[in-house]
Amino acid sequence: MINLSKRYVSQPNKLSVLTLFLFTFLHTLTIASADASPKPYTPHDNIALDCGSTTNTTDLSGRSWISDNTIYLDQSSKVSVISTSPTEGDPIPYTTALLSRSQFTFSFTVTPGPKFIRLHFHPASYRAFNRSNAFFDVHIGGYTVLSNFSAALKTDDLKLEVFYSEFCIYVDEEKLNILFNPNPNMPDSYAFINGIEIVSMPNNLYYSSDDDTGFKFVNQVNPYRILKNQALESLYRVNIGGSSISPTQDTGMYRSWSEDGEYVTNGGPSVLPVNLIISPSFSVIPNYSAPVPVYRTARTMGTKKTVNENYRLTWEFRVDSGFTYYVRLHFCEFQAEITEPGDRVFQIYIDNIVAEHQADVISWAGGNGVPVYRDYAVMIGRAGNEMKRNLSIALHPAPAWRTKYSDAILNGVEIFKLSNEGNLAGPNPQTIPISSPKISVPPPTRPKYNLRTTFLTVIGVVSSFIVFSALYILIFRPKSRGEGSSSWSQLSCKDYSSMDGSGKVYSSVGNHSKDTTSVADNKC
Repeated sequence: MINLSKRYVSQPNKLSVLTLFLFTFLHTLTIASADASPKPYTPHDNIALDCGSTTNTTDLSGRSWISDNTIYLDQSSKVSVISTSPTEGDPIPYTTALLSRSQFTFSFTVTPGPKFIRLHFHPASYRAFNRSNAFFDVHIGGYTVLSNFSAALKTDDLKLEVFYSEFCIYVDEEKLNILFNPNPNMPDSYAFINGIEIVSMPNNLYYSSDDDTGFKFVNQVNPYRILKNQALESLYRVNIGGSSISPTQDTGMYRSWSEDGEYVTNGGPSVLPVNLIISPSFSVIPNYSAPVPVYRTARTMGTKKTVNENYRLTWEFRVDSGFTYYVRLHFCEFQAEITEPGDRVFQIYIDNIVAEHQADVISWAGGNGVPVYRDYAVMIGRAGNEMKRNLSIALHPAPAWRTKYSDAILNGVEIFKLSNEGNLAGPNPQTIPISSPKISVPPPTRPKYNLRTTFLTVIGVVSSFIVFSALYILIFRPKSRGEGSSSWSQLSCKDYSSMDGSGKVYSSVGNHSKDTTSVADNKC
C-alpha cells in the first residue's frame, strides 16, 4: 500500500527545522499531559489477567495485571503453565501462557452492561506444544468469536510476534464465561491464551439506546441499530493524520489507535493539518468518545481546487466477506478558515457507495473546534469463494457551487465486524501471508493465434512502416538555404514542489496559520 505518513518536505530549511522541533515538543507535551490528566471515563470492571502468572505483574505503561492463580479457571481442566518471552515489545502479558489439549473455561464476576474483551496471544513453540498445532475455538457468553483459529497463521500474516483480538459483548448477567476448545478433529491440537482483559464501556458508546432511531445503512432503506444481542469485533481504530495512541493514552478504556499511513491507497497531494493548541469543545458527543489528539490532527485533500476535484482521498481496510460492518467516522474542524456552514462540504463514499452527498462538519457540530462522529453500517457480501475483500472509505469535494473550499477532512476511523446469528469467526489467513491488502490484478491471458490474425498482423506492420516512412520524408526532408532554420522550442518548468504528495504539516494556532499555504489558496 502507498504510505503517505511522511510529514515534512525532503529539503528542510531553517523554518522547517524549527517547525519540526515545535511540533515534536508540543506533541510530546500533549502526550505527557494526557497521561497525567484524569481520564474522562472510569470503567466499573477493569480486569487485566496475566494468564499463567503466579504473581501480579506490571507492564511497561504501569498498568497492573493480576495473576490468574486458577482463581478464574475451571479446576477440572488439565492446563499447562509455560513461561516464554517475546523478543521485543512489552513482555506483559506475553511472558506466560495457559495451554491445554482439552477444553477449559474462565469464569468472571462482572457487572451487567457492555464490555471490551481482549484476548492476547503469543504463538511461540512452547515446550511440548508446537505452534503450528494450536487450532481452537473461543466462545464468549453465547457467541462464537473464534473458530478453528490459528494464532500462528495470524501473526505470520500480520508479521508480528504478539497481538490481541478485541470484542464488544453486552453482558446481561453477573457471570461472564470464556471457553477455549481445541479442534477435536486435529491430532495434537491445543488451545492457549496469554492474557485476558475485561473493561467496561459506557452503555451507549457503541450500542444503541432504547430510544435511538438508528443510523444510516449504506445502500439500504431502513436505518441500522446496534442491539444488545449483537457482538462486535473491533478491527481498526485509526487516528487519521496523527500518531499512534497507546491504551494508557485512551479515554479510560485502554483502546489502541494506529496511524493511517498503511491504509491510504489514494492520497494524492493530501496534507496533514495539525492544531495542538485547540481545546476541543465536547458539546455534541461525550468526551470519552475518542482521545483529544484524534481531534487535533486530520488528513485533508490539499490546497489545489482543480486537483481535489479530480481524485478521491481513499483508505482501504481488509475485512472478512459475508458480514455487516459498523463504521464510525470522527470529525473536528479546527482550521481557522473553516467557521461557517458551507465552508467545506464534501461527499463520503463507503465501499464505493455514496454514504453522504453533502457532509458539512460545521453544520453537524455547530461550530469550529467541536468534535462529532457519524455512524454507518455496510454489508460486505461474498462473491463465490471470496473470503476477504477491501472495505474502502473515500472523500470527494461537493460540487463547486455548494462549497466554499473544494476539500474534505477526516480525523478518525473505527471499524467493527457485527455478529451474524451469534457468530463473529472468520477464516484463518492464507498459509502464505498476504503481503498487501491491495486487490490483485489477474495475469494476462495467453492470446490464441491463427492464420487469419497472423496475416492481419503482417499487413498492419507493413502499412505502419509505409505511413511512418512517408511522414518522416515530409517532416525531416532537407530545406533550402533560403528557409529559416528550425529549432526546438524551450519547455518552461513549473514548480510542482507543493504537489509531491509529501503531506506536509501546518499548524493553526489561534487565528493564524503557521504554513505558508492555507486552505484559502484552494479557492482559486
